[in-house]
Amino acid sequence: MKTTELYLKTLFCCMACDGEIAKEEVEIVKHLCKEYDVFSDIDIKSCLNKWITAINENGTVFLKNYLNDLSNADLSTSEQLFIVDLAIRTIEADERIEYAEIKFFKKIRNQLPITDEEILKRHPGKEDFLLPDINVADEPIWNNTIQFTELSLKQ
Repeated sequence: MKTTELYLKTLFCCMACDGEIAKEEVEIVKHLCKEYDVFSDIDIKSCLNKWITAINENGTVFLKNYLNDLSNADLSTSEQLFIVDLAIRTIEADERIEYAEIKFFKKIRNQLPITDEEILKRHPGKEDFLLPDINVADEPIWNNTIQFTELSLKQ
């Protein structure tokens, strides 16, 4: 998987991990895709809707595969921090931070060899995102009754 696709998949997983894709989360994805030209070579709508189908079919496996993709990626420190940036901005987009989102962030963070200090330097005040209160090795939990519909990225 290309790094740019991994970035987009991070956005998607952070939107979906709490079982709801809020309109503010879709808006932040649209904004981030415009803000960063790293997404210019990706058919964003096609990827997101392909992933919606995949997560609807088997959410736990989809999220686990994302985490495996992340752990197997050869990312520089700046790329790892960009993943953290994208995750935090997406989680905070709807101004309602669910514990499921924090738990999933901790699983993301566990796949990255950067230090908590590097994260906190860039994101002061996010200590709650880093507290070791879960077993990050546990598989993500997914409610199989959740079904997302296709996303529209129109302005």
